[in-house]
Amino acid sequence: MFAVGATVAAASDSGGSGSSGTSSRAPGRYSPDAGFARDMAVHHQQAVEMSFIVRDRTEDEPVRSLAYDIANTQANQRGMLLGWLDLWGLPKVIADEPPMSWMAASDGEAGEAGTGGDGGHHGHDMGAAKPGALMTGMATKEELAALGAARGRDAEVLYLQLMTDHHKGGVAMARGCARQCATPAERALAQGMVEAQQSELTLMADMLKQRGAAPRG
Repeated sequence: MFAVGATVAAASDSGGSGSSGTSSRAPGRYSPDAGFARDMAVHHQQAVEMSFIVRDRTEDEPVRSLAYDIANTQANQRGMLLGWLDLWGLPKVIADEPPMSWMAASDGEAGEAGTGGDGGHHGHDMGAAKPGALMTGMATKEELAALGAARGRDAEVLYLQLMTDHHKGGVAMARGCARQCATPAERALAQGMVEAQQSELTLMADMLKQRGAAPRG
């Protein structure tokens, strides 16, 4: 909890400081910094949900250990992202903001948006999400129901396939923030997500192969 608090505090200081040592120019409402925080918090929540589902549906220790690690890591990161939004005085949900619309900003617009302005409201959905999924990589309600109904090896394989898709979508989003976000602490978190999830993608491919399966697509 101390580490989470320290990271959130670092984000509040990273936009420049006045006499109080706090940020004088918080990210704008539609900036990449805020958009990534909102969208990745939602993305992470589903990963946590899927991980808890599979832990109750298999006795396989490698899968259960992976699921625990993913749930723990992404729940903590989600707390950081939501904490930053609170510090910046920004809403956690915006009804008229399409998911991942912040990724449509050009590099120049992103830089301006991250230093305090709203940066424009970009309505293009860059998610390329499959039908029934909120964002790229996310599972549909039907897929979550199938995971909940599966047991043993079937649950393990489906979880690994769904989480592989989920991580690929998460990596794309995190790379977008690493390029476009103006808050140093948030960029560092995003780059850490890229590296950690790429490592887990390799691990999950191996785990699928051990079960006679492969990633989807």
